[in-house]
Amino acid sequence: MQEFVGLFAIFFSAIFTNNILLTNYLGMCSFLGASREVKTSLGLGTAVVFVMTTTSMLNWIVYYAILVPLHLEHFKFIVFIIVIAAFVQIVEMIIERVSETLYAALGIFLPLITVNCAILGVSLFMLIRDYTFTQSFFYGLGSGLGWLLAILAMAGIRQNMKRSKIPKGLEGAGITLIIAGIMALAFMGFSGMITI
Repeated sequence: MQEFVGLFAIFFSAIFTNNILLTNYLGMCSFLGASREVKTSLGLGTAVVFVMTTTSMLNWIVYYAILVPLHLEHFKFIVFIIVIAAFVQIVEMIIERVSETLYAALGIFLPLITVNCAILGVSLFMLIRDYTFTQSFFYGLGSGLGWLLAILAMAGIRQNMKRSKIPKGLEGAGITLIIAGIMALAFMGFSGMITI
């Protein structure tokens, strides 16, 4: 039972209190660029959840099954990036086959998942925190869902702002960054609940 509580705490914490995007500010470029439409944000966010969850498990296996036994831990950055890039290529091919509309809507942001620092950050945080394979799975899934939640919230707000009058000096990136800051403050409200 205690192990289940620990896994839930890691999962909940990754979504809310230690949100990879709004607490650690990782993955902001694709967050700001692809959050104009809810449909596009949902597609990209789903792809990020899938890639983040899967690559955190793959990188855990590669690190502990290959790099540690061969004493090649110092290559972890390069190997993690290679694993992430290869996996994103697979996801990109699948999305292109399944939904050409979503593939066209995501445009350059889909290949940019490869260099999304949030995905690499999750793999590095799981090592720093010395998570087990199961904990890494829940951390990767929670971080992906937290990223998805943040980008969907931002897309909804930005879609509604199209009907609003915004002062000229705040249009575009200015108001988007202000909203991201307010969202980060809102997520920080959960920090007194659970932190792992």
